[in-house]
Amino acid sequence: MDTRGYAMDATHADATVNKRRTFRKFSYRGVDLEQLLDVSSEQLMEMVPCRARRKFKRGLKRKPMGLIKKLRLAKQNALPNEKPAVVKTHLRNMIIVPEMIGSIVGVYNGKTFNQVEIKPEMIGHYLGEFSITYKIVNHGRPGMGATHSSRFIPLK
Repeated sequence: MDTRGYAMDATHADATVNKRRTFRKFSYRGVDLEQLLDVSSEQLMEMVPCRARRKFKRGLKRKPMGLIKKLRLAKQNALPNEKPAVVKTHLRNMIIVPEMIGSIVGVYNGKTFNQVEIKPEMIGHYLGEFSITYKIVNHGRPGMGATHSSRFIPLK
């Protein structure tokens, strides 16, 4: 008997014990991750959205190529089964490509470098999307400030 009062048969109990958790295989626009890493830049250009396609068509300049080179170097120097060293950058407008997966990038938000671990789901997005530039406002706290400084707060 289970907790709800129903009788469980032996096959059902065995099925729940032996059931393995299956993970969803990642694919970007119908292309598996392994194939995505082998794809040429022209083929990747056809998969990404229009704005990213335009940027790739106009060519990657010196700074984005320098970032990719530093990320490659950090991955090579990392020990097996260890995360690579953080590579700091101001390039918030850099589009994430499959080669960057697994790297850790310090993205500048105007004040500090926020560490971002590149995951497969981030392909085609900008680095800046993962490093918020403003502090989230917590409203409704009266006290010392430009306004509401003299508001009466009862002590109960």
